[in-house]
Amino acid sequence: MDPVIGTLDLTAHVDEALAVQALAFGLGPDEVAVRRQIVLRHMQYEGARAYGARAGGLLVGFVYGMPNSRIHWWSTVVEPYLRANGNQAWLDDSFVITELHVHPDHQNHGIGRQLITTITDSAAQPRSILSAIDTDSPARGLYHSLGYTDLARQVHFPSATRPYAVMGAPLPLRRR
Repeated sequence: MDPVIGTLDLTAHVDEALAVQALAFGLGPDEVAVRRQIVLRHMQYEGARAYGARAGGLLVGFVYGMPNSRIHWWSTVVEPYLRANGNQAWLDDSFVITELHVHPDHQNHGIGRQLITTITDSAAQPRSILSAIDTDSPARGLYHSLGYTDLARQVHFPSATRPYAVMGAPLPLRRR
């Protein structure tokens, strides 16, 4: 059954979404509990929105994001890395993809592509930024295929064990 992409009330469905993220990203219960509070806080920010992919009534993927603000925690962490590469202007007038996750049983079927293009198609900003684990992965391959380029690599978040890459793309995203 093909998934149906639509708006997602992430506040009401946070546990369902985090169950997908836990499977896709390998998170344990303690980290899910921390992320739950983060997601609920993010959804209170002006312009924050989410989309989900449902198959057979089950949430199999989701994306959420918001207009970027330099005062948000993520921006304060990545700003020195972007500045070192001359890319700090990407933090202004950008729509940040905060999370994008697809259930492992539904990956590699275009759901992630549909989710990210759907959320960015309605963005008022002229560009999008995100961070992804800094490895050669299917996720980074997807982002590159959509027109995202590396703005900074080997970005270290305080609680993360692996480095990230910050990526940016002009909107609308490139289609295949």
